[in-house]
Amino acid sequence: MGRLPDKIAIVTGAGRGIGRAIAEKLAAEGTTVVVADVDGDTASATAAAVGGLGVTADVTSPESVAALASRVWDRYGRIDVLVNNAGWDKVGPFLDSDPADWDRIIKINLYGVLNVCKAVLPLMVSRGAGAVVNIGSDAGRVGSSGEAVYSATKGGVIAFTKTLAREMARHRIRVNCVCPGPTDTQLFAELGGDDPKLREALTRAIPFRRLAEPEDLANMVAFLASDEAGYVTGQTVSVSGGLTMS
Repeated sequence: MGRLPDKIAIVTGAGRGIGRAIAEKLAAEGTTVVVADVDGDTASATAAAVGGLGVTADVTSPESVAALASRVWDRYGRIDVLVNNAGWDKVGPFLDSDPADWDRIIKINLYGVLNVCKAVLPLMVSRGAGAVVNIGSDAGRVGSSGEAVYSATKGGVIAFTKTLAREMARHRIRVNCVCPGPTDTQLFAELGGDDPKLREALTRAIPFRRLAEPEDLANMVAFLASDEAGYVTGQTVSVSGGLTMS
């Protein structure tokens, strides 16, 4: 039956990369997954692969995520798990960066988490149960050259997770954060990860001597979403092959 039998989960940004791996893992553990992505085609493709529901949703829009939450509630009558995975970045020195890019990074990475939580959590509160897993980044814990604004947003997600965990504990809703290290995804390649020298340097810096695979993150998310983590809340867990330790 898996560790998440008969659960209903929303995963944002699940059209590809880490989000798709999370959707696949949750489905394999018995979950019905609502795949939300701003790219409706990839959302539909992932949903078809996992036997779930694909929904086009823009996390930067409160109206869009409210419609997402309502659609899931009307169809299934509950939301057991929320995974805030949607994210974006543009790499470069901060002093050369464009404020327009700051706005996009902040709207997707930070406001996106706020918007989705604002829409979904009242529904979890009404049932007195739920698990939220926010995808942060080790950049938000230790910084990352060329990712100043991205690091700031992910630091915000980590802090938001801790406060939300305190506020939601009375409702038996757990809130945790998973922080990936460098992960071998299409987005990573688009941000320069296809540079052999960069990949080699990162690999040397990681004690396990490899980049993370999306499945590595998905495994931790599935654990935190499950009842096996029933006494775990407000925690930040790095999945980085030992690149960061705390």
